[in-house]
Amino acid sequence: MSKKWHISRRRMLKGMGACIALPFLEAMALPGMSSPYSGSAGSPVRNAFLYLPNGVHPDLWSPAQTGRNFELSRQLSPLKNVKDDILILGELMNKNSIFEGADGHYAKTASILTCLPIKQTIGDNISSGGISVDQVIANAVGNETLFPSLEYGLDRIATGVDINVGFTRLYASSISWKTATQPLSKEIDPRLAFDRLFRSFVPGKAAKEDPWKRSVLDAVMEDARNLKKNLGRSDQDKLSEYLESIRSVEKRITSEANKEKFAANITPDIVKELKRLDQDIDEYVEMYAGVDVTEKTRLMLDIMALAFWSDATRVITFMFGNAVSNRNFSFLEGVNGAHHSISHHMDDPVLMEQYARITTWHVEQYAYFLEKLKSIKEGDKTLLDNSMITFVSGLRDGNRHSPRNVPLVVAGKAGGKLKTGQHIIYEKNTPLANLYLSMLHAQNIEVESFGDSTGTLNGILV
Repeated sequence: MSKKWHISRRRMLKGMGACIALPFLEAMALPGMSSPYSGSAGSPVRNAFLYLPNGVHPDLWSPAQTGRNFELSRQLSPLKNVKDDILILGELMNKNSIFEGADGHYAKTASILTCLPIKQTIGDNISSGGISVDQVIANAVGNETLFPSLEYGLDRIATGVDINVGFTRLYASSISWKTATQPLSKEIDPRLAFDRLFRSFVPGKAAKEDPWKRSVLDAVMEDARNLKKNLGRSDQDKLSEYLESIRSVEKRITSEANKEKFAANITPDIVKELKRLDQDIDEYVEMYAGVDVTEKTRLMLDIMALAFWSDATRVITFMFGNAVSNRNFSFLEGVNGAHHSISHHMDDPVLMEQYARITTWHVEQYAYFLEKLKSIKEGDKTLLDNSMITFVSGLRDGNRHSPRNVPLVVAGKAGGKLKTGQHIIYEKNTPLANLYLSMLHAQNIEVESFGDSTGTLNGILV
């Protein structure tokens, strides 16, 4: 029987204009059970797929040693604090991203989570060939959470046609596909991403007042105080830590308000001129509004952590940039130029050094997210223990557009189903889809195949 101290896993903090899902609390577990999640002996598995555009410096990615006694390479060195929590997998290939007429980035990006050939088109009749692995997971577990999946990124949807390769730029913007012809659009604004998680609102409907005039926590504070009265000390501390994390993210988003005003004041004439110059609008705003790209990225990653922490979703995709992203990375020491341009380094040692620094910055953000998840306790494990967080690019080397031996790291133990702390090199051209099939099996989604898979990967499943 449910007692006074027991609360539902679906209990939320509510107030005028706000609704906050709660993290795992001991009070959610029934007597004799270690988890509030039905049909499970432990916490659910969270999945995130972080996509890096334009490849990596190919010679500074893979560790020299295999097995457990490996040393991190230069570009992977930011992962030193989570080395035992990661799998570095070599020689996997997205074979179906190569076909006649598919040179360049688009076929590698749009198919990175489907492992199927995309349809070559310059119109809006796009097709990824099939559903992406994140949506296979969402279809299996999404009915247990507020959001079946969340899609985030830094760049808005690309439009037009890339005449160099004969593909619509729509393929540049999505890695998550609900169906072969239905890509899922991503949220790129931290403020809107936060609102969707924690504020009750109707999209497109004007609010009577700016909801950001007061904290989302102010709206639910009375409910939070009432809840705390029925919680033990440990749960009170957990709830306070969680709410303080929300407050921290909210304050950081608010500090970006002036930069958002700059973006809102871009006139149609400026937009027209930017398009004529083939200049990305987001990059223009970042440059002239003083946007801190690192801070914006970490805000999005912190929001992702909150979404997992509260079990608001168990599936997230995040794109550091669209295919052919030419974000200017001159804010990094030793870098003078934009990502895509530098990735076509032509083996110039100066450009390759800059390329390596850009890749390292991306891995630093990945490491930041992993360490954040590792710091959050969930039962007798951490949130990272109960996750699979994939970092992947569709290209090994942007200069050669090769999808062979794709740069790939998987972090987290999937609740004890993955053998982490290894660097494994497989037979050349092993299907990337074999990894995804293994990940599906790790969370008891028993499908026979995925994409062009030929089986599960050896050595990673418990």
